[in-house]
Amino acid sequence: MPGSTLFGTSYPVIQAPLAGVQASAMAIAVSRAGGLGSLPAAMLSLEALRTELAAIQAGTDQPYNVNFFCHTPPSPVAEREAVWRAALSPYYRELGLDIDSVPAGAGRMPFTQEAAEVLAEFRPPVVSFHFGLPSDDLLARVRSWGAKVISSATTVAEARWLEARGVDAIIAQGLEAGGHRGMFLSDDLSTQQGTFALLPQVVAAVKVPVIAAGGIADARGVRAALALGAAAVQVGTAYMLCHEATTSLVHRAALQSEAAQLTALTNLFTGRPARGIVNRVMRELGPISPAVPAFPLATAAMAPLRSQAEAAGSGDFSPLWSGQNPTGCRAVSAAEMTRLLAVGCGASEG
Repeated sequence: MPGSTLFGTSYPVIQAPLAGVQASAMAIAVSRAGGLGSLPAAMLSLEALRTELAAIQAGTDQPYNVNFFCHTPPSPVAEREAVWRAALSPYYRELGLDIDSVPAGAGRMPFTQEAAEVLAEFRPPVVSFHFGLPSDDLLARVRSWGAKVISSATTVAEARWLEARGVDAIIAQGLEAGGHRGMFLSDDLSTQQGTFALLPQVVAAVKVPVIAAGGIADARGVRAALALGAAAVQVGTAYMLCHEATTSLVHRAALQSEAAQLTALTNLFTGRPARGIVNRVMRELGPISPAVPAFPLATAAMAPLRSQAEAAGSGDFSPLWSGQNPTGCRAVSAAEMTRLLAVGCGASEG
């Protein structure tokens, strides 16, 4: 079976780390079913990270992945923050909220020495990164216990950059993928390609295994990716309705509605381009706005709007992350979803 031994799993199926809509239960279920379950760590405190890793270690003896962001946290710029809050102030007035009471904050954390210390306690077999790679000393710490290191590339140039720094595999993230673009060598969105255009070019350009991500939602997509040279696939959106997902009711409803047919890249929710279902705030402010502060500082001022609207059953201000192909979403267990995807790599449907 192609790629099934890449990380010692039964199937070459990786559950994409889904920050904000999953915890350890999803990773455990996927790993137990023969795929590679992933834990997103960018939104976890160090204590929460330790708790989730302990749960995974207690829940399965199969391989799993822990994912981190590699951005450099910016310092808030008062002028830019003022412009952003001015853009959001009409919505604050509409919902009866006080925009002056919102503190500037991060929202997502990069991989740090402190996080590496927590990881060392558990020695996860796979560690993945988004937005490039961390510093050499942090990478050396991860590799010290034999962990495989993988990271996302959205262009051939990024794939070559990652290979030159010794990654064990490269995730070729196509433009269809939901959530944050993993781009890091350029912020030019015109460089971004669809999965089945990017994948064969990356496979031809590097010698390490390549993992296909973006728009793969069922066994047919898995089969197509493997035929184009992928050693494995990474699937996110299809898992978002699974029983183990913590996807909100508003988000679940959006994924199952006609609205899911229209997604766009937006920087409104975090400050970096990420694909989500088009909603009110994206339509009214435009999905990409120059008023947004640097990643991830946009999150702080958007969060109260999201909370207030979701309490009333509205996703007007929510990051409704989704790839361009939500057709694979099923309200089934994550184990069942993994088995359905594995049919595309030669597993029986039983």
